[in-house]
Amino acid sequence: MNIKTRAALAGSLVGVLALSACGGSSDASSGGDDSSGDQLDVVGFSVLEASNEEQFANFQGTDEGADVEFLPSYGASGDQSRAVEAGKAADIVHFSLEPDLQRVVDSGAVADDWNAGETKGIWTQSVVVFVVREGNPKGIEDWDDLTQDGVEVITPNPASSGSAKWNILAAIGQAGDEKAGEAYLTDLLNNTVALPESARDATTLFDSGTGDVLLSYENEAILAKQNGAPIEYVLPDTTLLIENPGAVTKEASESAQAFADYLLSEEGQTTYAEYGFRPLVDVDVEVEGATDSSNPFPEPGTLLTVGEYFNGWGEANDLYFDEESGIVTGLLAETNKG
Repeated sequence: MNIKTRAALAGSLVGVLALSACGGSSDASSGGDDSSGDQLDVVGFSVLEASNEEQFANFQGTDEGADVEFLPSYGASGDQSRAVEAGKAADIVHFSLEPDLQRVVDSGAVADDWNAGETKGIWTQSVVVFVVREGNPKGIEDWDDLTQDGVEVITPNPASSGSAKWNILAAIGQAGDEKAGEAYLTDLLNNTVALPESARDATTLFDSGTGDVLLSYENEAILAKQNGAPIEYVLPDTTLLIENPGAVTKEASESAQAFADYLLSEEGQTTYAEYGFRPLVDVDVEVEGATDSSNPFPEPGTLLTVGEYFNGWGEANDLYFDEESGIVTGLLAETNKG
């Protein structure tokens, strides 16, 4: 999927929102007090929370969303997916990666054709970046710098976090082939000092002073800067396109589909872009917190995709992350990080 962006000066942007740790779920109404209106349970991965609050409010300002109340829940993507599989109420699901969405398809909650639309079921996208301390004191510029002596790395735990799997596949892919990728990942894990449950937990830990480098979503780095965190982020020359899928569940109301359509509209994608997600359609936006606010989403030298480089998530998830035989599962155990 091509990333379509057109950066240009625009009006004033969203205000600063506070970051909050979301290792578990947080259920709360985000607007509307009309109990006779349509209530939508939104189950999402952790870093959506700040942007979704504005999406909810904006949608409620439309004719279709005037009587809609949102009941959101956020947490690590894998945990959220398993919760829906187990029966957690959900009208809309928005996860970090395809296997988490496929799990709820297999459970019967979401239709098999969830990815038949123009965006192939992708609602948001980003890339893997390096978050560093202000001034980049360790001089981190590319992947080789992360495995140098004395560099402490944080990345989420692949057992629960979709972000972790994106980070790990980016690390493997940039090495050039599977064998070199495994060797590189071993060195990277030896420098890893923490594996938090979710991307948001990892950001919170890094913000508290742990580690020299955080592997993260670009949008999460931008949001942290919007909130005043003393950090910078580095877009490596080779990185991985992050594609976050979403879907409306089978039993959801028409309002849920209307909201899903809104998220994929120019207005919805502009809001996501303001929070650091790379938009799926052309938008004119200046992004506060980006390294260059007027050119917030530069193209990396090489942009890998899971579909092209790893033959899709179906193959990649089994090969690398199977709980018993996965390559990454074995490397985590070998490096005492499991």
